[in-house]
Amino acid sequence: MLNPNTFDADITIHSPGRINLIGEHIDYNGGLVLPAAIDKRILLEFRKTSSEICTIFSSNYNSSFTFNINDVSRSDIEWQNYILGVIFHINLLKPNRIGGFDCIIESNLPLGSGISSSAALECGMAKGLNDLFSIGLSDIELITLSRDAEHNFVGTKCGIMDQFAVVKGKKDKLILLNCETLDYRLIEADFNPYQIVLLNTNVSHSLASSQYNVRRQECESALKTIKKSYPSYNNLVDIPPEIIAEFKTVLPQNIYNRALYVSQEQRRTLKAVSYLKAKDLIGFGWCLFQSHYGLQHLYEVSCKELDFLVDQARELDDVIGARMMGGGFGGCTINLVHKEKVKEFISEMTKSYRKQFNIDLSPIEISIGDGVKQL
Repeated sequence: MLNPNTFDADITIHSPGRINLIGEHIDYNGGLVLPAAIDKRILLEFRKTSSEICTIFSSNYNSSFTFNINDVSRSDIEWQNYILGVIFHINLLKPNRIGGFDCIIESNLPLGSGISSSAALECGMAKGLNDLFSIGLSDIELITLSRDAEHNFVGTKCGIMDQFAVVKGKKDKLILLNCETLDYRLIEADFNPYQIVLLNTNVSHSLASSQYNVRRQECESALKTIKKSYPSYNNLVDIPPEIIAEFKTVLPQNIYNRALYVSQEQRRTLKAVSYLKAKDLIGFGWCLFQSHYGLQHLYEVSCKELDFLVDQARELDDVIGARMMGGGFGGCTINLVHKEKVKEFISEMTKSYRKQFNIDLSPIEISIGDGVKQL
């Protein structure tokens, strides 16, 4: 097993988690999202070896595994597949460029919290190998191969948002990203006098991974039906709510609800950005509350713990917006809290959550940081 205390690294990579302010579950529908990289991260230390054998050690799992760089295949252990998938897809793009290496991974990203530790791991591994072996991959190649690794080795048919934010993040900037074209604009992340606070529910319901793929299939089903009457629409997000309403008695109720949410969330994201540019933080925060309502009742990816936290936050004068963030069925809520009331907010929410569920919250105060980089 590799010893972190005596490991002599050739390079060290800082790979951040990400938040998404609004535009949830519409990245795989070609939608607009508003993510950012954060100051919480995974550190990956790499060194070349003289053999074909690679050893990966995770400090968080206190576990390691080895493999031959010329024989990369899926593992029965999920976290290993994020790494193996990246190597496999680099080899597809640039064959025979990766040699033997060792890597030590240490993270302060809580797993299952909705801040995308998976994308941080994938993109950190891709960036590290790209730099270690001077492969010459572009940012877009790092992003897409990391997404493909999650699709094909992990089995989650995620969109492009997480990996894009991890690679392209900039300090104090939000990314307004078109997930269909990958066009993007950087927007000033000026929330003063409010601060972003994440509340980790510390629950992860078993539905999370399976239902993610189900939602994607439901959206594809809705689009297929609507395109029979409106063939010009290529993405569900492009279809206005009034056209979706025409299919209320045609589509099954759950499929109709998914389509309506996607259409509304696309337009809500644009509205939220316009509020932010106008420095109307109250309007921006209200869009977050509306987003959660849609995720809870139309898209049905929330859970009682997330709903409780958002309902509690809505009652507080010093919180102007809150919603669940990420895949759902657990993880975090994202909250805009007045800076002077953050400690009081965390204390109050921790007590009420503990009383309701007998579970301790994990508050995460974050700032907007840079994307993946070599230190």
